[in-house]
Amino acid sequence: MADRFRVTLAQLNPVVGDLAGNAAKARAAWEEGRAAGADLVALPEMFITGYNAQDLVMKPAFHTAAIETVRALAADCAEGPALAIGGPWLEGTRLYNAYMILKGGQIAHAVLKHHLPNETVFDEMRIFDAGPMGGPFSIGGVRIGSPICEDAWHEDVAETLAETGAEFLLVPNGSPYYREKLETRLNHMVARVIDTELPLIYLNMVGGQDDQVFDGGSFGLNPGGRVAFYMPLFDEAVTHVDLKRGPDGWRIVPGAEHKHPDAWEQDYHVMVLALRDYLAKSGFSRVLLGLSGGVDSALVAAIAVDALGPQNVRCVMLPSEYTSQASLDDAEAVATALGCRYDYLPIGPARAAVTETLAPLFAGLEPGLTEENIQSRLRGLLLMALSNKFGEMLLTTGNKSEVAVGYATIYGDMAGGYNPIKDLYKTRVFRTCRWRNENHRDWMLGPAGEVIPPRVIDKPPSAELRADQKDSDSLPDYPELDAILEILVDRDGSIADCVAAGFDRATARRVETLIYTSEYKRFQSAPGPRLTKRAFWLDRRYPMVNRWRDPS
Repeated sequence: MADRFRVTLAQLNPVVGDLAGNAAKARAAWEEGRAAGADLVALPEMFITGYNAQDLVMKPAFHTAAIETVRALAADCAEGPALAIGGPWLEGTRLYNAYMILKGGQIAHAVLKHHLPNETVFDEMRIFDAGPMGGPFSIGGVRIGSPICEDAWHEDVAETLAETGAEFLLVPNGSPYYREKLETRLNHMVARVIDTELPLIYLNMVGGQDDQVFDGGSFGLNPGGRVAFYMPLFDEAVTHVDLKRGPDGWRIVPGAEHKHPDAWEQDYHVMVLALRDYLAKSGFSRVLLGLSGGVDSALVAAIAVDALGPQNVRCVMLPSEYTSQASLDDAEAVATALGCRYDYLPIGPARAAVTETLAPLFAGLEPGLTEENIQSRLRGLLLMALSNKFGEMLLTTGNKSEVAVGYATIYGDMAGGYNPIKDLYKTRVFRTCRWRNENHRDWMLGPAGEVIPPRVIDKPPSAELRADQKDSDSLPDYPELDAILEILVDRDGSIADCVAAGFDRATARRVETLIYTSEYKRFQSAPGPRLTKRAFWLDRRYPMVNRWRDPS
């Protein structure tokens, strides 16, 4: 009986729907494992289809093609180590989230996911049938238990595997990022190790898919909860992990422990990776954005340059008569510091034409919000024209505070294909700008140093749609607004909770009303990377028409 067992872990970035491409990545990892003498090459949950593929998985033509792709992969990888890969599996009319073990040219075993998450971004109860709790599979006489993702967050599946002879646990995951999730994952996996007294290998996917970023960070734990290795965050990696059998059973041979950055760097890396992958996976290579001279568009420009390189980013200043000289200077300074293209496109002539066109119908009416929004919508029209003409995806630049309360113009500054800061409150925008000025990493394609001038960060925020306008004319100051939003949105709290935290009841009610009445705008807004457990989209699903208000 062998006393050593090698697992090649492929922490890779699949593309949803690219069955052939994902199979090719799996095959390449298998080749690396074979060259390294692996007994088993492992890929993450639902790797063959990409994750999270949502209702696409239910389409019969798609899941049938996915299963056939896995069968072909099994035949192609017949001579060498076993290959474990996640994908859909069909038994009769039942569709499962499965982890398939390929050896000897066929699918030798299919582990079926038992606990189907139905919360936050997951709708697996809608898509899959729940599989029964089964036993381990065997590779070279070694019995391996594979709780699939959510199955390892519950004690029953792991305990059943241990009771039926598993010698170590291999947990394949499609686990997307949210702030501080690393610690949550580790705590759950430590609990499984303590429950079973077995070593555990946690293998996670990496890469961006729509609003979700899979952050990798795969790791191993030995009995007692001791970390044996940590793979890098956010990067594709193939790592060979050895287990050694001793008097007390199998133990993971300690390997490299990659250091995890703090939450500020993790968030920034997520925004960069999300944009980079969203563009690459949807067929774009260049972006543009309206650069106003304000802090939000400056941060989006920095993220775009770090994701794509300055040569692939176009910044456009679209001034009106309300645009200050300071904003003009600041926008140009940001574009210059980042090294990207900067275009100047005044909206005055277009605005005059629209005003003249509407004059007969607007006669006798006082100008107001309508005229302010025309400016924003003209900017959206011009930016979309540039996007169409030059094949550059338009980025929107609204932060989570503005998105929450609808402080944005639909079909105006909300126009665009992706919003890198959609889940970043305004107070975090300020601090993130300062973080970027002080930090540079090798995964950033933009320049090091101060790329966002401090005056851009420090000046009072303004949409500049009328004379002397400030955001604080329409909204509570951002520290107060964000604190109320954190209670009402992120914690699903009440007006009473806001009052207990020291906020004015009338202000809290006003913010609540803005949140509810802005739902229709969010429904039509661009996607953006999920940084928290209460991001706007799949994490928080509210009706667009809603008359309920908190009576507390």
